[in-house]
This record gives sequence, structure tokens and C-alpha cells, in this order.
Amino acid sequence: MGPPGAGKTTVGRIVGQKLGCCVIDVDDDILEKTWNMSVSEKLQDVGNEQFLEEEGKAVLNFSASRSVIALTGSNPMHDASMWHLKKNGIIIYLDVPLIDIVNRLRSMKIERIVGQSPGTSMKDLLKSRRCYYKKWFDTRVFCESGASPEEVADKVLTAVKRYLDADSETFISTRHFATQGCQQKVSAKFFSEAVIEGLASDGGLFVPEKEFPKLSCGEWKSLVGATYVERAQILLEKCIHPADIPATRLGEMIENAYGENFACSKIAPIRHLSGNQFILELFHGPTGSFKDLSLQLMPHLFAHCIPPTCNYMILVATSGDTGSAVLNGFSRLSKNDQQRIAVTTFFPENGVSQFQKAQIIGSQKENGWAVGVKSDFDFCQAAIKRIFQDSDFTGFLTMEYGTTLSSANSINWGRLLPQVVYHASAYLDLVSQGFISFGNPVDVCIPTGNFGNILAAVYAKMMGIPIRKFICASNQNHVLTDFIKTGHYDLRERKLAHTFSPSIDILTCSNLERHLHLMADKDGQLMAKLFNQLEEQRHFQIEKILMEKLQRDLIADWSSEGECLAAIHSTYNTCGYILDPHTAVAKVVADRMQDKSCPVIVSSTAHYSKFAPAILQALKIEAISQTCSSQLYLLNSYNALPPPHEALLERMKLQEKMDYQVCAADVNVLKSQVEKLIQSQFL
Repeated sequence: MGPPGAGKTTVGRIVGQKLGCCVIDVDDDILEKTWNMSVSEKLQDVGNEQFLEEEGKAVLNFSASRSVIALTGSNPMHDASMWHLKKNGIIIYLDVPLIDIVNRLRSMKIERIVGQSPGTSMKDLLKSRRCYYKKWFDTRVFCESGASPEEVADKVLTAVKRYLDADSETFISTRHFATQGCQQKVSAKFFSEAVIEGLASDGGLFVPEKEFPKLSCGEWKSLVGATYVERAQILLEKCIHPADIPATRLGEMIENAYGENFACSKIAPIRHLSGNQFILELFHGPTGSFKDLSLQLMPHLFAHCIPPTCNYMILVATSGDTGSAVLNGFSRLSKNDQQRIAVTTFFPENGVSQFQKAQIIGSQKENGWAVGVKSDFDFCQAAIKRIFQDSDFTGFLTMEYGTTLSSANSINWGRLLPQVVYHASAYLDLVSQGFISFGNPVDVCIPTGNFGNILAAVYAKMMGIPIRKFICASNQNHVLTDFIKTGHYDLRERKLAHTFSPSIDILTCSNLERHLHLMADKDGQLMAKLFNQLEEQRHFQIEKILMEKLQRDLIADWSSEGECLAAIHSTYNTCGYILDPHTAVAKVVADRMQDKSCPVIVSSTAHYSKFAPAILQALKIEAISQTCSSQLYLLNSYNALPPPHEALLERMKLQEKMDYQVCAADVNVLKSQVEKLIQSQFL
């Protein structure tokens, strides 16, 4: 299936020859034989609308087996005939670059196609047709510009093989094989199972058993002119098997996730700051942080994957931004899904900004609650892991309330995967805007707490984006920076400092385990040893050979509080742009570590409005009133870049008035809270 000029007939013949199958061309072998006239004559005789109906009837009366069928460009516009075909075969969409199709049609001297009315250009009609192709395909063959029919035919065969072999794409725990020979060994999981379970039962994190799919240079170039949604569809289709989520359904989820709820149509735009530095703006979602880029999509993935008769309680630990993003994302599910999926987010009562706290509390909905914990993020995260691993408690919840626990932190693969898209998209935007040519390297500098954001950039590189260095930026809680420099992860005598950048006030970086697993050639036994030692003895040391491998493309440094404020002040003075404190931490480190031999993309992980007191202090502005709302209005009066985040402003007054629960730093107290919320939601 594909538009006119996609090469369906030629490719179909090559595929048929390779498979030893009959090849049927709908135009030549069905329509013209049924009508006893040429397709062009029929179109001229009955007109566009009647032609589609006549064409559909002819296909409905047709059946075949062990055949390769080349559809017409207009077949997908007739629903009944496409259902008939879909029930009896695999529909493969040849997604050919528009410029290639227009050139082919021109060379074939085809000036008009079905549905083309006077005054409508061929290019515009072909664009409008895409919605029909996206509606029906089982698997997509993404074609690079200038690909030969033989190359496309090979891709078709590869796509069919993948479609038929769901068992080839499974996920394992980072601690896989650590308990080999024991009954506790965690078996490989499908994508849907990894998303539902969140955390592996052995305490490890789920990762793909095989390598990440890699796009060719030509395929990446074909995405340079694509929208964010189009890029997400191509990349995520390659990472999620259609047996877990059908490609057409995945496309619907992506379009729903990245729509009007984002303030910027580009979703994650990249902006030139100065010199070789670019800002990747990840804060245009409804809650103003980079977490929206995954948490507007992940709830839809989760709702699709879970059994229709089960109830789920999502437990989330947040260091600031995740809480409101999770609550917002899951509140956008359908009413039916909201009735079977609830969310509880635990946040450090005194460890987030005033605005973040108000936003988390104000994001509570019918299926979502916020619970303040009298401790720090590391306790919240560790407590949730302990709850998941308490089989007696989780079993009790299942038996008593019919409810299963899961997570939406970046320990959940369904949360982490969508983040790969914006790192790839940022690079493609630099190519599109003419700053670089595809293949030129870039560095990325990312404010890092739980290691999920920077790990997503590593995965983007594995898919083919030429990232040279990953620069890990820490604040005063620089345990991760120290580890990258020394190979010693040491939490002994380390106390969490509360900083202007609370979302990275983290000492235990969960996703580091995934990265070390990758660097250690998927040595699950080593991961179990290291991270069990971290839990029991509060430190571990990796061997020199692994440390050297880690340091090949990963470097790190940290910023003091004074340097953070100074970066906000100087950037505003020189560029008229306000950095949030996390982005300022990254800029300090980028200025210090990057050698200026290639562009550096600095991830801006939150809108500055969420940290108004720190911004006002950095810009030396005296706030007359201390309410969040008044601070925001004062900042917005400066007309700086980026523009005010209207969605944050609109909800602020409401958010300051809502109630929430506070509990002690005790795992048993948290478990009791979870049970009470399950009772209120599902009984």
C-alpha cells in the first residue's frame, strides 16, 4: 500500500519473485478485467466519488492466498474493502518521500490522480492522502530518498519477518542471569509486560534484550523535514513491536499526546543561544517540564497494555516535576481508563520548590493524589522499590482489592523510551535550520539527577544520531559526577543538599544501572553485585576497564549555587533569555567542559516560572509579595525569552488552595496510605 508513484507494483513483483508467490496488481489484474476498460477511462466515465465505490466493490469480491498484492493509491480510501484485505493479510505501507513520488509521477507523465480536483496541486493531494494510509497499515517500510526497488523489497521482507516474530523483541532485567539456576530468575518480557510491571521482580530495570534499532543515514535525512509527531511515529514504531501496540493505534496515541496540550507546535524546539550553544526547550507541555514529553504519551501506552478487567495503582516518586506531569498525563485518559488506573505521587514535603509543590497538589484529579513525605526524594524512590518487592503486600492488594501496582518513574521503560525522540529531533532541527549537515557531531549537556534524560540521549546515539560527548551536569549533590570521574559510587557520609535545582537533588540514580549494564556488555550478575552492595554498604567501585569504557563519551562536572545564579544573570543580560536553575547548572558545566569544536545542545528541562524565587534572586529583583502568582506576574512583566507559560499562570491560583496528605518517612506508613487510596478509588 502507498500513494501513486510509491513503486508498489515494481516492489511487489520483486518480493513475489523472492518468495515464489503470485503477484497481483489491483489495477491490471482486478479492476481492468472487472470493468473491461482502463482505469483512466473508468475514472473519466463515473467521476471521483463513484470511482472509489466501484473500485471498492471490485476488491470486496476478490480473494487470494499466498500472493503479493499491489494495491492502488486510492484503495485505502474505501473502508469496507480495506477491512476485507486486512482480515486476510498483512498490509505494508511504503512510506516514500514526497519529493520522490512527485518526481516519479512527473517522469511517468501522470498529471492527475483519483480525487484530484481542479486547482489542487499533486503535492497537496498526496499530503492529504497520508491519513488514509496511516489508518490501515500493519507495518511501515520507511524508505529513504532515492532507494531502489530492490532495496525497498528487502526492507519489505525484513518488515514482514519482524511483524511475524513478536518473540524476537523482548526485555530482560539488568540483573538477568544473576539468579541463574534458581526459581527466582526473571524471564524475558514483552514490551507490554515491561510497561505494566515497571520494575523487574529481582530489583533490576527492564532493558531491550537485543540492540536498539538503527536508522540508516538516508532514513535520518528523510526525517529532517518531518514534524515532531512524524519523527516520533517512525522512531517508536521501530522500538515497539506491533504485537504489543499496533502501529496505527500507536500513531493515534502519539498524535493525541503531542497536540493542543503543548504551547508550541514544534513540541520541543531548539533555540540558538550564543556561540556554539543551543537550548533544547523541553518545557512547552502542560506542566512546564521535560517530563511532559514522555508523560503525555506513557499513560496511553500503559492503558493499552494492561488487561481490560484489571485495576492498577501507579506509584510515583518525584523530585519536583514528575509528580505534576504524571498526575496531568493520567488525568487525560478516557473516563473508562481513569476508572481502572489511579496514581499516587510521593514527594519530599520540604524538598521541592514552592511552585512545584503547589503544582503537584493542584494537579490532583479524581484518579490521582499527591502525598508529601517528611524526607527526601531518595527515600521516596527507595520506599517505592521496597513496596514493589514486598510480594506479601502486593499479593494482598491483588487478592483483597483486585489491584496491581506499577510505576511511572523513568524506571518504567514506557516512561523512558519517548524521551529518545526529543534528543533525535533536536539534532534533526539543527540540520533543518542549516547549522550543521547530517553526520556532523554534536555534544549534549544535560542537568542530571536520576540519569534517565541523559540515558535517552545515549539511546538516540545508538539509533544513529551522531552525538560525540554526553556531558552530565550536577549541582551540589554531585555523587554522579564524582562517580563518572573516579568509578567510585559512594553515598557514605553524603547528605542531600537542598538547592535551587531541586529536580536533580538526587543521590541514588536509578537509571545509572541501565547504562552500566550496557557498558558492561549486559553483565547482569555484576549489576546485582554492585547495586546490592550500594543498598547494603552505601558504595561500590567499578573496575578500571569498565570505568575507561564509561568515560569514552561521558564526561561530568558540577555547578555551585553561586555559579548557577550567576549563569542565570549573565545569560539574561547578554541574550535576554531566562534559564531555569537546572538549565543554568547545565550551562555552567557546558561552558567549562565543552571544547567549542562542535555545537553543544543544552537541555532546558523546565520553564523558569516554576522557580520564580531563585530567578528573582539571580536577576536581583525584589519581590514585593511572596505568593507564587505574584512572583510569576512580576517575572512575566520583563518580556524576556522564553515567553510566559500561559498554562502555568492559569492554574496557579487554583493550585494554591487544594488539600493533600502528608506522612512520615516510614515504608509501612506509605503502604497504609496506598491501601487507603486504593480503597477510595476501586471500592
